[in-house]
Amino acid sequence: MDSLLRTADAALRTLFATPRASQACPTLAGQSTELSDAEKAQSGALMRINHVGEVCAQALYTAQAFATRNETLRAHFTRASHEETDHLAWTEQRLAELGQRKSLLNPLWYGAAFGLGLLAGRLGDPISLGFVVETENQVEAHLDSHLTLLPANDHASRAIVAQMKDDEARHALDAQKAGAADLPQAVKGLMTMAAKVMTTVAHRI
Repeated sequence: MDSLLRTADAALRTLFATPRASQACPTLAGQSTELSDAEKAQSGALMRINHVGEVCAQALYTAQAFATRNETLRAHFTRASHEETDHLAWTEQRLAELGQRKSLLNPLWYGAAFGLGLLAGRLGDPISLGFVVETENQVEAHLDSHLTLLPANDHASRAIVAQMKDDEARHALDAQKAGAADLPQAVKGLMTMAAKVMTTVAHRI
């Protein structure tokens, strides 16, 4: 029952509460951001996608922590979830600064990601960790592409994305060290397709 309550509380906090970061939002010293309305819209669409990614990360880690029977691994997933909360807070703050909104479909994204995380967790800890590795690798590549797509003078968004990229790479490495299994190529391909759907829709909605 305690586990169920914690899981429900995590979902409600992610979807309806204002996230609080444990670390200050990254910045580039001496670099000010001045954007046109078109550039704000462009950055906003990209940061909305990144915010959806963090909503999904919360769902995945929460589901995997719920599914595992390994207390050490549960602590691992919970710690990663807390670190991802910083990303959630930073992207939400940046969206507000840009005058842009969050995705209207966040409850749907959360539910879908939670289901995937729960399925991965039920398939065993090595598979669950392998799912983390592949997810974080894809997210890292996705964030790297955003460093190219963001307006060149949007230093505020770039600082956030760069820090997130470094953190996701570390999460993948931590999961690898914890005993992740290498997922079949077909599964990786399906994950790529699902991510493509999410990013395409979240760009606008």
